[in-house]
Amino acid sequence: MWTAYHKNYASLTGRGLEALRLRLARPDALLAHAALGLLTGLLAGLVIIGFRLVVEGTLESLLPVHGENYEGLPVLWRLLLPILGAVAIALLFLGFARGNPVLGVARVMERLAYHQGYMDVRGFVLQFLSAAIAILSGHSVGREGPHVYLGASSGSLLGQALALPNNSIRLLLACGTAAGISASFNTPLAGVIFALEVLALEYSLHGFIPIILAAVSANALSVAVFGSAPTLPVPPLWLASLSDLVPVLLLGIFAGGVSAAYIQLLQSIASLGRRIAVFWRLCLAGLIAGVFGVLMPEVMGLGYDSLTQLLTLGLPWTFLTLLLLAKLLATSASVGLGIPGGTIGPALFMGAVVGNLTAAIAAASGLIDSGHASFYALLGMAAMMGASLQAPLAALTAVVELTHNPGAIMPGMMTIVLAGLISKQVFGKDSLFITVLKSHGMDYQAHPVVELLRRSGVASVMNTHFTRCDSSLDRQQAEHLVRDGLDWIIIDHKGHPAYLMPGITLASHLARDSERSTIDLLDIPGERFELAAVHLQATLQEALDILRDRGAEALYVTRPLAPGIDHIYGVLTRRRIESASRY
Repeated sequence: MWTAYHKNYASLTGRGLEALRLRLARPDALLAHAALGLLTGLLAGLVIIGFRLVVEGTLESLLPVHGENYEGLPVLWRLLLPILGAVAIALLFLGFARGNPVLGVARVMERLAYHQGYMDVRGFVLQFLSAAIAILSGHSVGREGPHVYLGASSGSLLGQALALPNNSIRLLLACGTAAGISASFNTPLAGVIFALEVLALEYSLHGFIPIILAAVSANALSVAVFGSAPTLPVPPLWLASLSDLVPVLLLGIFAGGVSAAYIQLLQSIASLGRRIAVFWRLCLAGLIAGVFGVLMPEVMGLGYDSLTQLLTLGLPWTFLTLLLLAKLLATSASVGLGIPGGTIGPALFMGAVVGNLTAAIAAASGLIDSGHASFYALLGMAAMMGASLQAPLAALTAVVELTHNPGAIMPGMMTIVLAGLISKQVFGKDSLFITVLKSHGMDYQAHPVVELLRRSGVASVMNTHFTRCDSSLDRQQAEHLVRDGLDWIIIDHKGHPAYLMPGITLASHLARDSERSTIDLLDIPGERFELAAVHLQATLQEALDILRDRGAEALYVTRPLAPGIDHIYGVLTRRRIESASRY
């Protein structure tokens, strides 16, 4: 009795999943995608919480006074710690990094652009361990890049485990990306906008709702564990008068130039690093980080303690200049040589320094009163992040949520726009993430028509009114097919689907020839299309790629049920795909 019940339950579950997969292939399957987005957010939130507990708990036990006080370490340890961490990462990469030359946000973008958002378990484990080691050993990197990767992997692996269509896997990857940013910084809105802006996804109800649910659910878990206090607590700040807009504009220009230098330096170091073996390249990164740890320990690790000081204290301009140069060089060397950490945190750090420097220069010139350094540091963070990532909305919302300071919105918009124009139009720089991809011989394209086709699965537009038969039929069989009113006939050749013929072609032939008892479907006059197979999980863009690469004229949609046993779900023509892309 139990065996029968188990079989019935498995059968019902299997049929339910099959129906879910077919429904999710449609771009408007909002309710199902919303539920999956919520589940992805919870899963990604748990992963990010686990990562933060491991890293922050270890730092609290290792460093004196508090978990970011690298300055309190002896000089020898500030030198050795990054080197030892780099060696550990190098050994980890040598053993497990096959096919994973890039991690972090850039890797997520590459998997989305060229692999339908498929992430693997090896990359997940590699990112978790290597990023934890990088942060613990004091490398000048952020945690948001690893968090995005881990969140995106959580969504992608969930979709793969359920064998969902590829358009759903792509959406769950975006949900995980938003969840990663949300749980990392307690910034749910910035997480949503980051996923849509950086991954070049659609601004639509279908795209927004699952991603919002993922960001909110991940943030709720993070708040439950770490609290709801802002990541960077600063007093309320605002623009004192319209006359302050002059130094605000100068700050935008300054931040745009520093952003371009940051991107160029990272690109140059990464290009040079490709000539060095992975092990020695990472060891070199450790040595450089160790030297900067000795000379300027404020640049070590995540640097949130130093960032808080930059937002609350006015520091001497000479120290700020040295700090900016040290952070710029240390981060570019670490990330460019392959240390698997984030670039957003360092960009915020450098932006705060740029803002402080601008305030110091403006105060010395009589443009503003002294004591406004915190406000300009806040604007500098937004400008530097926006220009470096070329994601202005994500930068603005991130800074507002990080500091709970809505007074930065209007002047922040001005600095972000100006910094972005300087970096992109004057210096011709791509975003940090695209630069990292290009420096490793990869590219990233996001054409609007291609993105439209990737949002729908083949199951959403396939024709299911078909039959499959051998090329030779007797007249009775042929007349039965015509009476069924089928749109298409799949013609087998040597036991495999080979051609697709419109049902009307057979009907017309039977009406013209009423005497022949045996009918060869390959011989009768009419239109026939050469067939190729496409998996049920594929998107419409993948279907077009198969038609082009294999020289086929139509596709049959299939999925393996068991080894050697495939089930055909429907047929698809090029005309049908092109028609779907217009709406």
